[in-house]
Order: sequence, then C-alpha cells, then structure tokens
Amino acid sequence: MPIRTNRGRAAVYRRLWGWPLRSPTHLIGTFIVVVAVLVAAGIVVPRLVGDSGAGATPPAGQSPGAAGSATGDRLTTTSPLPTRLSEPLAKPTTAPPAPAALRVAANWAAAWVNHPQGVTNEQWLEGLRPYTTEEYLPVMRSVNPANIPATKVTGEPSATASFTSSVEVQVPTDGPTLSITVVSTNAGWRVADYHQAG
Repeated sequence: MPIRTNRGRAAVYRRLWGWPLRSPTHLIGTFIVVVAVLVAAGIVVPRLVGDSGAGATPPAGQSPGAAGSATGDRLTTTSPLPTRLSEPLAKPTTAPPAPAALRVAANWAAAWVNHPQGVTNEQWLEGLRPYTTEEYLPVMRSVNPANIPATKVTGEPSATASFTSSVEVQVPTDGPTLSITVVSTNAGWRVADYHQAG
C-alpha cells in the first residue's frame, strides 16, 4: 500500500537514515559500502568518459605538447606549464676561492677554538657573531664551548670546493680539522655551516 501522508514518509526516512546509527556494526558496514562505491566510481567513470583526447594527433602547425581547440575563426591553444622537475637543475658555477671567504673561515675557526676556562656560551657566540650568518647563530647556541676538543688553529685555510656564492674551506686545528661552508650574503662572506672533518 503506498504511503500517502507526510508523517508516514518521515517515518520511513527516519528508519533509513537511522539504520547506520543503530549499532557499531551497522555504522562500519555502511562506511565500507560507501567507500567501495566511491572507489568503484573512481575506477569506472574515467573509463566511461575516456582519456579526453590523449594520444590524438595535433593539428598541422601546432606543437605536440600544446593542446588546442578551434572556435570559429580563432584557434585557442593551451600549453602545459613546465614543472620544476621537468627542467634540469642548475649546477653552481665554479670559481676561484675568494680571499675574503678564506679570511672569514680562518677568523671563524680562530673564534671557534677560543674558549678559555669559564667562558659562557653567550661570550663564545659573541666571538663568532661577526663571521656567522644570522640563521646559523641559533644552531651554534646548542654547542657547549667546554666540549670543543681544540684550542688553536694549526694551519692555513684551504678551499676544497669553490663556487661563485659559496666556498667549502678546511681549517686544521690541534683537534679536528674543521670543514666550514662560507656563503656570500648582503653583509659579505659569512659562515653558514661547519662540521669536524677529522
């Protein structure tokens, strides 16, 4: 017998919408069915619609990488935007090491090994500040000067790699050899990284 009143329809709708909420099993079952329908639609719909002309030969005079549509007398072309990965990454340009970069590395290394007994972290950092980038100073804040195994620089700085805007420099000490990265900034050459090479 057909439902003829709004109250009867509302009761039927309440039973349909309320069914998933009757128990956790109903709710999980409903969730699985909805996910299965969405996955099936995602697989079937692209096959029914087709691949929107992929593999079609472009009209004469149009490059294969550009898609186009003719409307009346004009031809509207849209070319795909190049992605970052489609272009080769630019390699840094090698250059002879700048004397100023080597001097900054030597001064920074001298400040790094200068940690007399009782020096505080802030005092030690003040010695490094003129030669260090502002971004790298917070990293250096985590270094305890008392743990530095060197007390003096024992040789001249030497460049191991040199580019137009950065230089890798090794500075020997009476402890480890420091491998220092010096970069060109608006304020001049500054140390942006270092590690103990050995």
